[in-house]
Amino acid sequence: MGDLRTAFNPATEDFGGEMFLPGDPGFDEARMVWNAMIDRRPALIARCKNVDDVIAAVSLAVAQDLPIAIRGGGHDVAGHAVCDEGVMIDLSLMRGVTVDAGGRVAVVEGGALWRDVDKASQAHGLATPGGLISETGVAGLTLSGGIGWLRAKHGLSVDNLIAADVVTADGALVRASEDENPDLLWALKGGGGNFGVVVRLEFALHPIGSEVMFAAPIYALDDGPGPIRAWREFLARHGDRVGSLCEFSTAGGEDFPEKYRGKRVYTLACVYNGDAAEGEALLQPLRELGTMVADFSGRMAYCDVQQLFDTLMPSGDFRCYWKARYLTGLSDEMIDLAMQNAKAAPSDNTLSSLWNFGGATAQVPAEATAFGDRSMGWMYSLDGVWSDPGEDAANIAWARDGWKASERFGHHGRVYLNFPGHGEDGAALTRTSFGSNYRRLVDIKTKYDPENRFRFNQNIAPGA
Repeated sequence: MGDLRTAFNPATEDFGGEMFLPGDPGFDEARMVWNAMIDRRPALIARCKNVDDVIAAVSLAVAQDLPIAIRGGGHDVAGHAVCDEGVMIDLSLMRGVTVDAGGRVAVVEGGALWRDVDKASQAHGLATPGGLISETGVAGLTLSGGIGWLRAKHGLSVDNLIAADVVTADGALVRASEDENPDLLWALKGGGGNFGVVVRLEFALHPIGSEVMFAAPIYALDDGPGPIRAWREFLARHGDRVGSLCEFSTAGGEDFPEKYRGKRVYTLACVYNGDAAEGEALLQPLRELGTMVADFSGRMAYCDVQQLFDTLMPSGDFRCYWKARYLTGLSDEMIDLAMQNAKAAPSDNTLSSLWNFGGATAQVPAEATAFGDRSMGWMYSLDGVWSDPGEDAANIAWARDGWKASERFGHHGRVYLNFPGHGEDGAALTRTSFGSNYRRLVDIKTKYDPENRFRFNQNIAPGA
């Protein structure tokens, strides 16, 4: 491998970022990511300041025959942002966002977080579908789909990706758009970080008022599934206008009546994808389904809604193991299973959720994006969150067991590849999740990364 610092210096005299080797001051801090379970030691961390820095770092990795991990926001639960004995390209200094309000386009650097995009776009009364946690990296979430509150009207994040600039494994800066390298743009729309370092993304923006309607009635798990079943029927009628999930959690803090603190509850969380006043009237029935534990519903700023869940997942404070699968439907039996799993969760910090699909998300043909088939009606996620390393086994087992038990309700074995556990399911699950698009993805991977330099992801291996 040689002296990486010596090897790196000739690559460019104008490297504007920072470089960390094991033992350097700041190395241990630089290798940390959001999930406290992840403890990996790269051979080199290159914290890049611009595209030229990224090109130099990729060229060094290739010259030294090292694999490459890419850190955007560092929020991926599987820890793909950091690797052992490879080059970690850190984009956290590249967070710029510019908005063309007239053209309704946002240009976003590869290390930006969703809060950066939301703030810049909302200054013009615009937004593009992001995630549910504002500290999530834009690139990482987008490249494997991007499921957020605006999906009912505006689809997934990938459905709004109109172009990207990518540094490929040969150190070239490649433009991916409908006019240039359209095969690469197609692959980026759901194919994950398999194809290079995405240093710039362009998104279509949509008019979103500064105020939206957020409904969050909370019901006690012990009071039964009635409100969830009513919510299911409500979304059957209004799922083209409402992005929603039923989130199971534990009541805690002064915002809850004392008698419910420490009890299992579920929240019927909804964002109306339109006028706030209209949404308030439409969502009102969800607040009348029984005795509520609490009700956090109300009209609020869009940027505030985008940050509501941030406190549930503070960076570096918790150990996390998540699993998710798509569901063909949401039967009474699946609801009962989700309630049983929520009751059995070994940590009070753990969440689990039922997510609705439909509307604009469902209207995109399977072959139009690498993300693939949109005919799933729902998703079930099990988000193990705890703090004590001694409780790892119990919490991981809970997520795996619940995920396995839900298999009979699954949608052709497909999973959401942003919530993959820690990658232990391997190539077979990745292949199944991409379905009929997998063969085309292999061909594109072979074209742009024939040596599989970018393999710390839900990996698509290049062809022979």
